[in-house]
Amino acid sequence: MAVEIERKFRVARMPDLSGARAVPIRQGYLTLPTDSVDLRLRAKGDKRLLTLKRGGAGLAREERETLIDAQAFDTLWPATEGRRIEKTRWTGTLPCGTTFELDVFEGRHAPLVLVEVEFDDLDAARAFVPPDWFGADVTEDAAYGNRVMALDGPPQG
Repeated sequence: MAVEIERKFRVARMPDLSGARAVPIRQGYLTLPTDSVDLRLRAKGDKRLLTLKRGGAGLAREERETLIDAQAFDTLWPATEGRRIEKTRWTGTLPCGTTFELDVFEGRHAPLVLVEVEFDDLDAARAFVPPDWFGADVTEDAAYGNRVMALDGPPQG
């Protein structure tokens, strides 16, 4: 079992992204809000992925991901209608050497911008001091989960 440990923040102000790389992402959810797992399809650049996540909002949760071919993706994609997100993901490195993923949401989720940082262990996640361009920590706020936003739109406020 793979465990994903990450913190998620709103973005207080846009950083310099000149050293970051951007990739378009489309993702849709096959699961409903009442399901105990997230089953997600993701087109990330030219990769197609099927991901299972279990554990809800918070610092750590189970994650299993596999590459799928374009035909399988295209077959399943229509089942995500009404449960989709589009964004551009900017991946860069913080001065401390930690990788960040900054998501600029599009469509009905614009102008939301979030940034995530993944960690190897819980102690590192808890000890992380975000740079000043990071805003509020929304790691524990289920309203900022991608599946919830795909269904309900961006959180208000």
